[in-house]
Amino acid sequence: MAQEEVQNGGPEKVAEVSFTALKPQLMVEAPKAADAVQFYKSAFGAVEAGRTVYPKRKAEQEQPHVLSAQLELAGSTILVSDIADNSTPVKTEGTGCVLCLETEDVEAAIAKAVSAGGVAEGEVTEGDVACCGGRVGKVKDPYGYVWLICSPAKKCGDAEA
Repeated sequence: MAQEEVQNGGPEKVAEVSFTALKPQLMVEAPKAADAVQFYKSAFGAVEAGRTVYPKRKAEQEQPHVLSAQLELAGSTILVSDIADNSTPVKTEGTGCVLCLETEDVEAAIAKAVSAGGVAEGEVTEGDVACCGGRVGKVKDPYGYVWLICSPAKKCGDAEA
């Protein structure tokens, strides 16, 4: 069934679809998106490519609501947003989302993230238990997301040189 897919009990023609980008969106408790953007810049060298804000929602709020801040990080794009008061609740911790960054210097990257406000979790591991033979450490950012800091993965099955 190359072009057909069963949906709702019957075969339907499914159009070919091509995606141009995947942009994970990290939702943080309002009004902390601006702080999260600064953390990702300081900790991981992210570059802000744009920001869309909604003006102050209430008189007592000092910062505008960040609808979306677009960050360029390691050749990828991520979005960071404040959770709106009237939106469906989004749980920011324990969602099963883990982000992985590759670098040649795992320890230095972890130290930089910790100095920016992250918390290192556990020790750097190496060998078969880590990234297919590489090195990996974990950092939890101040907004509840876990970042794996990995050395570039070796292709599984490659012989040691």
